[in-house]
Amino acid sequence: ALGSGMETAVFDDVEPNPTERNIADGAVCYADHASDGIVAVGGGSAMDAGKAVALRVRHSLPLERYDDLQDGWRLIGPDIPPVIAIPTTAGTGSEVGRSAVITLKATNRKTVIFSPYLMPKIALCDPLLTLGLPSHVTAATGADALTHCIEAYLASGYHPLCDAIAVHGAMLAHAHLPMAVHDGATDVEARTQMMMAALMGATAFQKGLGVAHSLAHPLSSVAGVPHGLANAVLLPYVLRFNAKTVPERLRDLGEGMGLPIQGIPAEEGARILIKEVERLLRAIDIPLTLFEIGVREEMIPALVAGASADGCHLSNPRPCTADDFRRLYEAALYGEPKHTR
Repeated sequence: ALGSGMETAVFDDVEPNPTERNIADGAVCYADHASDGIVAVGGGSAMDAGKAVALRVRHSLPLERYDDLQDGWRLIGPDIPPVIAIPTTAGTGSEVGRSAVITLKATNRKTVIFSPYLMPKIALCDPLLTLGLPSHVTAATGADALTHCIEAYLASGYHPLCDAIAVHGAMLAHAHLPMAVHDGATDVEARTQMMMAALMGATAFQKGLGVAHSLAHPLSSVAGVPHGLANAVLLPYVLRFNAKTVPERLRDLGEGMGLPIQGIPAEEGARILIKEVERLLRAIDIPLTLFEIGVREEMIPALVAGASADGCHLSNPRPCTADDFRRLYEAALYGEPKHTR
């Protein structure tokens, strides 16, 4: 409970993938109650929405003007009300992130709005708040944290600090996610370590992300798939795609996660890591194909267009063309490894 005499108002009209309408309505609620700050409680969607509402109430341009792909960060100043983030999932790490991902009405595209000024002033991370999280949500959000760590480590560019954080976060997720999923109501240790993995993933991906996120973002806007689940299903396909270019990085990542692959050839080490990721995802009941989560073949053209326009793949270690995106979606739709040809 907040302190005695402190007035509050609740705004909870936030969709699983927050939309421009959610942000506009939240800004109206903020103004109607003459608010002076935001406490964002929930998963990544709630925290992203809280940050975007904080932007909206002091910055009047249409949200698309703040698109990070269009250097919209230049238009964002420090006049943003304070945000306190309280995560109730262990996945996105939005509580330590400088961005908000919002689906815009004009494009129906998940758009990254970035600025250092969007960083929450305080993040209150209590793993006890995740004990009641259903197992399927724990699995999807935990796999999201794992994907953040892996993609950050593989991202192009030189950032040893982020690399070290990403590897340790991946190790924590690999070791503790199954227990968090299957014994999450009582296993405080597993919940604690997964919250740390989420924090580490979001810290590390300041270096960059990759193809999995570019594939996943339009799955949310086109097919309504929750972000973490989309990343989880796509991750093995993307790892096989990247293994052709950076097998050494994949082998080294597996070694850092504790797999017994020291001293073996890079290609074999990469294969072992990918198989272990697939085993982990099966152990937490993640579906193996996009078809199982509601994606249909007729959606692929729109998905490819959305993925191609998404900026996350620009830091992927292997360049990804529109044809590559199409092949990856086709492969993941029914579980066919067409993209490896």
